[in-house]
Amino acid sequence: MIQLLFTVIAAEMALILTLLFRTPLRKLVILSLDRVKRGKGPIVVQTIAGTVFVVLISSVYSMVKIQNRMIEAGEVNPTDQVLMSNHLLEASLMGFLLFLALMIDRLHHYIRELRLLRKTMEVAKKQIRASEDASTEKLKSLGEEATTLRSKITKLEAEVEAKTKEANAAEAETEALRKQSEEYLLEYDRLLEDNQNIRNQLESIEHGSS
Repeated sequence: MIQLLFTVIAAEMALILTLLFRTPLRKLVILSLDRVKRGKGPIVVQTIAGTVFVVLISSVYSMVKIQNRMIEAGEVNPTDQVLMSNHLLEASLMGFLLFLALMIDRLHHYIRELRLLRKTMEVAKKQIRASEDASTEKLKSLGEEATTLRSKITKLEAEVEAKTKEANAAEAETEALRKQSEEYLLEYDRLLEDNQNIRNQLESIEHGSS
């Protein structure tokens, strides 16, 4: 049994080293552990770990019994001493085996969590890049729209200025025509008055000649 325990411990240590360093074999080991933790795998592992723990307790109990027997006898029995050493070695190996198994489980868990975290970060980075690209495109579109609006405003200002000049010119022309019409009216009134005076003079001449 001690040879079996040494073999299992060596395998566990090799597995831990494989998990610690990034190699092509590491991915295969992680996939294997993923499969072991699916379905009935956890139940089988827990059963084996429970059996080893029970055997560990049994070895400790046997050690306590041997120790008590040696104390009661008051002398060291070579057979008990050999059994004591054997049980102590088995208990130490089984405890170390369970500890390495726990380390493998925790390493696999943290590696898987790290992979999920990296994938989440990659997705977040992609989303951030996409939002930045969209923002850049939106800003570019808004800039182009602002440039178009500026050109339209400039054009409208030019048109308003031209219309204002035309309106001012028309107003000036209207004022000139009004003044000219007033002059014409004054001239017309003057001509009417001259005409009336001429008629009056003609009538006076006619009356005088008659």
